[in-house]
Amino acid sequence: MPSPASIPTLATDLRAGSRAALARAITLIESRRADHQATARDLVQALLPDTGHGIRVGITGAPGVGKSTTIDVLGMSLIERGHKVAVLAVDPSSARTGGSILGDKTRMARLAASDSAYIRPSPASGTLGGVAAKTREAMLLCEAAGFDVVLVETVGIGQSETAVCDMTDFFLALMLPGAGDELQGIKKGLVELADMIAINKADGDNVKRANLAAAEYRGALHILSPRSEHWHPPVLTYSALTGTGIDALWQKVLDHRTAMTASGEFAARRRQQQVKWMWSMLEQRMLARLRADPAVRAKVKKTEAEVADGRITPAVAAEQIAEMLR
Repeated sequence: MPSPASIPTLATDLRAGSRAALARAITLIESRRADHQATARDLVQALLPDTGHGIRVGITGAPGVGKSTTIDVLGMSLIERGHKVAVLAVDPSSARTGGSILGDKTRMARLAASDSAYIRPSPASGTLGGVAAKTREAMLLCEAAGFDVVLVETVGIGQSETAVCDMTDFFLALMLPGAGDELQGIKKGLVELADMIAINKADGDNVKRANLAAAEYRGALHILSPRSEHWHPPVLTYSALTGTGIDALWQKVLDHRTAMTASGEFAARRRQQQVKWMWSMLEQRMLARLRADPAVRAKVKKTEAEVADGRITPAVAAEQIAEMLR
């Protein structure tokens, strides 16, 4: 693991596009050791001027929607246009299941083999906030290493959407056609976050069903308030299998960036994300302090037991624990 003294060398190698340096740097930020975390903070700070230029796209969708295949096709299309593509997978469930990144990599076979792509899972740090914080830092490292498109993939269930939405510029929700009543499966919260809905598997006999699903989603989006007055989320159909519609999908990402930049919302959203990130990191540090001190840990355990037994209320317990941090 790099020492503080080797930070300048690691930063130089990473800026030069060394994949080995990038892998070492991400491993460093994922480490739970206090000395590694301190070194990681110095590294990210040193590289900060080299970040921020990338297009950050969050991609979500229920399991089976074809996220990995879509990322493979989209990533290769972007590489053909001269981009360098990094893929970060956020899977908060991987602490229990071991994650699916190896499966993902086999489904992103062409991208995994390309020198212009980098695929990396997020660590299973047990908490979504922890995963999100590490993913944000990994995203900055990828940008510093010259990757100008960062695709952040999420499992499509639970809070991970909000976390990914809060760290990306564009949030893409993938859907399937013909899954019964289209709007039954729609998650209002997810659709409110989405900057675009794209319906996959619009090929062969599915084209008609995909177009019907698209019409239903368009109707649903008319009812909901868009996230931005400068962008009304479009609904597209495409096929990851044939590649049809992939170019149009990426064009919408670029159109969104143009619209957001012109209105000043792009810079404002990035600033808000930085502040949210700070608070997320602060929460992590406070929890780490509670867990690190053996005396505090013993008191917290005792307080937990009192709450479980109904002797004190959670509100009183929370106040007692907060007092320990002073």
